[in-house]
Amino acid sequence: MLNIGHPVAAFGGYTVTGQERAITSFEVDSREVQPGSVFVAFPGEHADGHAFVPKAFQSGAAICVVERPIDGFPSIKAGERVESLPTQPFCLVVESTMTGLQQIARYWRDQFENLTVVAITGSVGKTTTKELTWNVLSHWFSTLKTPKNYNNEIGLPLTVLQLNESHTHAVLEMGMYTKGEITLLCDIARPQIGVQTIIGPVHMSRMGTIEAIVEAKRELIEALPKGEDGGVAILNKDDAHVMSMAPYTQAHVFTYGLDSSADLWADGIRSMGLEGIVFTMHYEGESWTVSVPLLGRHSVHTALRGTAAGLAVGMTMDEIIVGMKSSKNQMRLVTVRGPQDSLILDDTYNAAPDSVIAALNLLDDLEGRKIAVLGDMLELGSAEEMGHRRVGRRAMQVSDILVTVGERGKIIGQEAQDAGMQEMPNKALHILEDNDAAIELLQTMIEKDDIVLVKGSLGARMDRIVANLSRRKTG
Repeated sequence: MLNIGHPVAAFGGYTVTGQERAITSFEVDSREVQPGSVFVAFPGEHADGHAFVPKAFQSGAAICVVERPIDGFPSIKAGERVESLPTQPFCLVVESTMTGLQQIARYWRDQFENLTVVAITGSVGKTTTKELTWNVLSHWFSTLKTPKNYNNEIGLPLTVLQLNESHTHAVLEMGMYTKGEITLLCDIARPQIGVQTIIGPVHMSRMGTIEAIVEAKRELIEALPKGEDGGVAILNKDDAHVMSMAPYTQAHVFTYGLDSSADLWADGIRSMGLEGIVFTMHYEGESWTVSVPLLGRHSVHTALRGTAAGLAVGMTMDEIIVGMKSSKNQMRLVTVRGPQDSLILDDTYNAAPDSVIAALNLLDDLEGRKIAVLGDMLELGSAEEMGHRRVGRRAMQVSDILVTVGERGKIIGQEAQDAGMQEMPNKALHILEDNDAAIELLQTMIEKDDIVLVKGSLGARMDRIVANLSRRKTG
């Protein structure tokens, strides 16, 4: 059990006896502190966590990790040898609270020698893959998973620090802001199994080229142990960028996809609308027809990733299928009722060309008048115009009514217009400036049994459209 001796021991300054007080949680927000918590005080541009240390202690914090001593509270300097710990709450002074948190998490991970870690990265599909993989594993094993969006240099250490003696497996999502970040996360988590989803132009505005994105995402499989030591790199056979990573790993390469040359592949895919998908899965000369509660044909790749991870940890196919069928998490796409008993597909968490087209394909599978409300896709860099035009072409084919929002959304609308959408019978196109204009239009336009897809990048705040329309229905 994690106790107050472990953060001090992480820097070599203490030997844990096992008799120390238990730690209940690690927090970076003083408002979340509870008795027994460790509060990590991050300095920030707008608020310095050190100013909230007294409040954290008042709320019951056992330790505050700080970069400088705090008047009125005993402190221990990281790395300095101590034979006993203060009997009252204390500060652990580190050079950097960021690297200090990471070092504590690294030390805690090292206490679990028999833990199997599955790490997941890619441009899109990370969270749904993490959720399904967790469903598969947790049905049979005690499995920790990344909560919320804890997939970065702060969130992953906080997740690792939730490990306890019951856990045999962990499924961790790894995001990427810049080159070297995934290497850091792997150094903390030490995954044996790495899953790559899809590589796309997300983060192009920061990374510059798709090749730079591939290099940064490739850090996961470069960090895996050798195949003979249990390392498995699970790669998407249908994505050339992902497959280009294969020569860079010492792990055993396991491929999945719709190509029959993959180790694990699927065909016969049928969408059952909001009831899920049905497909046939093939592995080592055997076949299984599977029905899972995932939305859209593209979700077959999610199912294949979860299956591959299950196989990599030694599960049988029957065990894996039971876990997949138990999945209740569609994750990012949520259905809510809107005006006139319409159905709103809320997929406003984030957006990239591939994920928007996948959502449009789901819309195409459903019965009813189809309204697509699409906004800006951010961080696409040099791929911005091409990506929005790809979406515009598919939106024109699928939707009866297309509503675009924002400056980049105009590119979607313009492409649909250039493709002749406005001249087509029973189709309509509306290119709008902002969310308020979209809300006003949709309130008057939506009819009974319409299917309304709302999707855009998180920064476009299209969740406000969904919130307004769903409130209108009840109020």
